[in-house]
Amino acid sequence: MMFQWYVLSLFLYFPEDKSEYGPATVTFAIFLVAAIFTMRLIIRVSKREAAKAKELEERLKKPNGQNENS
Repeated sequence: MMFQWYVLSLFLYFPEDKSEYGPATVTFAIFLVAAIFTMRLIIRVSKREAAKAKELEERLKKPNGQNENS
């Protein structure tokens, strides 16, 4: 039981001086904003690629005589 407490105390650190939470909060906020921005960018690019794939699929479904490129 004592060994388990010692191992957990290596990873958990709660400072007495609460000013040490400031830099961690700022870093967390920066990474959170970056993660949200990246996720929105991935979703936007994914929708654009899906639209391109759907348009290509529609062109391929048309009979050969109706293609505008021929």
